[in-house]
Amino acid sequence: MLAEVIGTMLLVIFGPGSVVAALLVGGGRLDYAGVGIIALSFAVVVAVVIYAFGSTSGAHINPAVTIALAVGRRFPWREVVPYLVAQLAGAVIGGLFIVAMFGRRATDLGGVGMTALQPGVGYGQGILIEAFGTFLLLLTIMALAVDRRAPQGWAGLMIGLAVAGEVFVLGPLTGGSINPARTFGPYVANSMFGGDTPWWQFGVYVVGPIAGAAVAVVLYDLVARPVSEVPATAEQGAAGEITGEQLPRPREAATGAEPSAGPPGRPAGHARSGIFGRHGPPGQGR
Repeated sequence: MLAEVIGTMLLVIFGPGSVVAALLVGGGRLDYAGVGIIALSFAVVVAVVIYAFGSTSGAHINPAVTIALAVGRRFPWREVVPYLVAQLAGAVIGGLFIVAMFGRRATDLGGVGMTALQPGVGYGQGILIEAFGTFLLLLTIMALAVDRRAPQGWAGLMIGLAVAGEVFVLGPLTGGSINPARTFGPYVANSMFGGDTPWWQFGVYVVGPIAGAAVAVVLYDLVARPVSEVPATAEQGAAGEITGEQLPRPREAATGAEPSAGPPGRPAGHARSGIFGRHGPPGQGR
């Protein structure tokens, strides 16, 4: 839980905090180059947090990630509420640190880096946009951090870049939150220090990310990673060699003779005659 608190706090400080910094440098204006700098800051902090705390808590730092993994049976439901509490608490602490660093300018310039629907973007449209962004995030998480066939060591970098990619496109529309905690922390901090906070839009940043994340997890299992394609004994990050125990032929079993090595070019012990066949026991491979 402490890892989730610290990780989400850092995400908010160096994510929404970069929005305040960009507005400060730009004199209150944010051009597309500034959006690019913000996206890069998000990518860096997400990658660092994943590499730092991924082996401790999984580095979810996002309620939508936690809920979606629970929906996909990758995370126990009994731990969902503690994770959400830790993430929201870390986000609020991060928002308060932004105010502590920038002072009154944090609320005057962009409301502590909060997200909001831009002119011309409706409520339902905002939900759809946030769902698409979080779909990309969870697709990356499933492919690089969850799937045991993934190459090792790339998860943090690629997940960070996925966050940057969605900020590039969605930032000018909804702020590119894809994370209820990322929106919640700045909203609370901005409200505490007298800023004008659009709480009526908060549902966009809850419904959209959770829906998009859950759909991504379910579709990844159905389309990209059928259970039967991955052996139960595969190492994390790779499919691994498919191995098994070669069974003796009936005549050899009766006489106690040694099993034959099989046809030339097929080493004894491969999965052709393994106990569970090529794909391991039913229901395995996750």
